[in-house]
Amino acid sequence: MKSILCVAVCSALLSLGAQAQTAPAAAPAPAQQNATVLPGDDFYTYVNGAWMNATEIPADKSAWGAGGQLAEDTNQRIVKMIEGLAADKKAKGEARQVGDYYAAYMDEAGIEAKGLAPMKPMLAQIDAIKDKAALTKMLGASLRTDVDALNSTNFYTENLFGLWVVQGLTDPDHYTPYMLQGGLGLPDRAYYVDSSKRMADLRTGYQQYMANMFKLAGYSDPEARAKRVMDLETKIANVHATREESVDVLKANNQWTLADFKKNAPGLDWDALFKAAKLGGQKKFIVWHPGAAKGEAALVASEDLQAWKDWLVFHRLNHYAGVLPKAFVDARFEFMGKALSGTPQQSVRWKRGLSAVNGAMDEAVGHLYVDRYFPAESKARIQEMVKNIVAAFDARIDKLDWMNPATKAEAKRKLKVLYVGVGYPDKWKSYAGLKVSPTDAFGNAVRAEEYATAQELAKLGKKVDRTEWSMPPQLVNAVNMPMQNALNFPAAILQPPYFDPKASDAVNYGAIGSIIGHEISHSFDDQGAQFDSQGRLRDWWTKEDGEHFRKASQALAAQYSAYKPFDDLALNGQLTLSENLADLAGLAAAYDALHTSLHGKAASPELDREFFSGFAMGWRTKMREATLRRAVLTDGHAPAQWRTYTVRNLDPWYNAFNVQPGQKLYLAPEQRVRVW
Repeated sequence: MKSILCVAVCSALLSLGAQAQTAPAAAPAPAQQNATVLPGDDFYTYVNGAWMNATEIPADKSAWGAGGQLAEDTNQRIVKMIEGLAADKKAKGEARQVGDYYAAYMDEAGIEAKGLAPMKPMLAQIDAIKDKAALTKMLGASLRTDVDALNSTNFYTENLFGLWVVQGLTDPDHYTPYMLQGGLGLPDRAYYVDSSKRMADLRTGYQQYMANMFKLAGYSDPEARAKRVMDLETKIANVHATREESVDVLKANNQWTLADFKKNAPGLDWDALFKAAKLGGQKKFIVWHPGAAKGEAALVASEDLQAWKDWLVFHRLNHYAGVLPKAFVDARFEFMGKALSGTPQQSVRWKRGLSAVNGAMDEAVGHLYVDRYFPAESKARIQEMVKNIVAAFDARIDKLDWMNPATKAEAKRKLKVLYVGVGYPDKWKSYAGLKVSPTDAFGNAVRAEEYATAQELAKLGKKVDRTEWSMPPQLVNAVNMPMQNALNFPAAILQPPYFDPKASDAVNYGAIGSIIGHEISHSFDDQGAQFDSQGRLRDWWTKEDGEHFRKASQALAAQYSAYKPFDDLALNGQLTLSENLADLAGLAAAYDALHTSLHGKAASPELDREFFSGFAMGWRTKMREATLRRAVLTDGHAPAQWRTYTVRNLDPWYNAFNVQPGQKLYLAPEQRVRVW
């Protein structure tokens, strides 16, 4: 659930591997390179061609890369640890909770024996809804803090609205509730409104899946119910903002009081909804998608009550399918896994069990993980690399001939107060109040979501903790949080092949160094640059500086919009602009930091070749067609292969690989995008 400022180096690195990345343990040997391809024609294939030819995507994955392999290896270690806890009768505290949660999920026979009984009270509550007033209370009680507008490219949620608690856009000192659009079961509004045959087929498959779930749950007229839900979601999709609109933070800064909700979004009893959501005393909200709030409120008033009840039932069944009998699990995978993502085989149970525990008690698992597997030496060395790359950014700011001194001063302040978390958080979440049973998988899932939401709501009215993490230590990923002016580099990414203490500095700076640079640079990309050193949404650029930055940024957007993974589908350079800017600036800063770390020693051409090859190997990934198409349509990151082409804009790459005019990736010096 965790991305509009992405901010994460990749949005699905751990579970889907959609942008899986890696740093090699050593520089690529000639035998690993594709001698039939010139680096200036296709640098990705030149470096990764041998790997691509030798690698098959595992049957239970929609994509695969070396980062996916690292996540797999990390998960293998963690699950053995958790299995030990589940069997250890002496385990106490969070270790006991983690072991019991996993044990309950893995008890397939127990889940099968209970059937749908654990869910019957929830479904009975929906069945008891007799009017729109009761519906509104149910919609409010269902609100969960399951979205993150800045740290996830995923803006849909199966609740009618998404709820996010973080500091205010113009009040960085206090936690504020944000309301976001929701209500869809498919990944994006495009899946409902696109007229292509592929999207039409997916809609047909989705409706059939809904009917199947209704049938499995024993509901009458499953096809009619599925059609009602599909019709309702299509109407919801038509009032949703587009992906491009969603990533525009300036459009999101809409502060509404309760009176504003009533005036701007009539049709819904907002008093009742917020009271049911335990937000009755909240004075102000930020409404990220005002058009959707208005449209969805109107739909609550206008659409048939039975359609809404069917919608609630389906989404409860879909959401909790993983802790229901096997027939529900398999039905969900047939559509969500096979049809929607192109994954031919479902993950084995232990992988799904680990994912469930991570989702429910992420930092409890993370605390246990770092105690066993994260060496202090790795943390110290990464902190030194961070220090060097921050210094490289600072030096690059000094050298910018287009930037006004006042703009430079604020940029340098951002670097000076930047919080960089390495490995694990300074303070851990507490799960002391969460009830976990070793025999109640469904109840555990419900209670964990309620507990997480209560923890988030408890922040309201309190001062913001700028060291708070948004990622657990066991996640193979990294993130920039521009509102906090903070970075997280979880422990799991700080190991081979991303970071190898035995590898050369050139390889490590090309791999993990470019990731560090990527995340730092998000503080200065097209969206991060909208936040000042305190995380306040504020235009701290002079007019001239802003115009120069936008011009350079649009050149990069145009460059990426020209890439076509398929004849009928090009990349969206505007959607991926933040990530592309971060790749470019981060790689340039990592290169500078590497050369500075030589302390005056002469650099060799081989050093640069190792650096750029390390970067390219970091993006080696294979994706199934359905997953790649979905990523192009919905992901704020360009797919892995095209991220490698960042090198086209760096002069040293041309020298390192003797790239000449006429080769496909060659750009004349004046065409190379230079921002930071």
